[in-house]
Amino acid sequence: MNCPVCNEPMVVVEHRSIEIDYCLACGGIWLDADEIELLYQDAEACRAVLSIGSPADTINEKKRRCPICKRRMCKEQTTGLASRIIFDSCPNGDGLWFDNGELLVLLEQREFVNPHVEETRRFLREIFKSE
Repeated sequence: MNCPVCNEPMVVVEHRSIEIDYCLACGGIWLDADEIELLYQDAEACRAVLSIGSPADTINEKKRRCPICKRRMCKEQTTGLASRIIFDSCPNGDGLWFDNGELLVLLEQREFVNPHVEETRRFLREIFKSE
């Protein structure tokens, strides 16, 4: 699978039997549908945090294409968190794209506090070394 930002091939990194697609060139992360919920291990709470966001159509970022279905992804943004995170969401529900460091910032929000998330945060810090 190629990166939706720089079109470079992504590598697959496995964490707790979850395959995370990672771009070595730009540091972005692709999560297939429901993988963020598996990382968090609380699907309902995870959906609640992501659904508090709103469409971010006014954001001055280039629309990216889903690496699976090739359709243009929607810009989404979280609201009500200490840090606003803008992420890309496939309109077909194939997955989510996080630019370099965005997934870690999202998981560091107080709404994502549980032992499973702490393990994932440590993993992301060690493996991806977000800037």
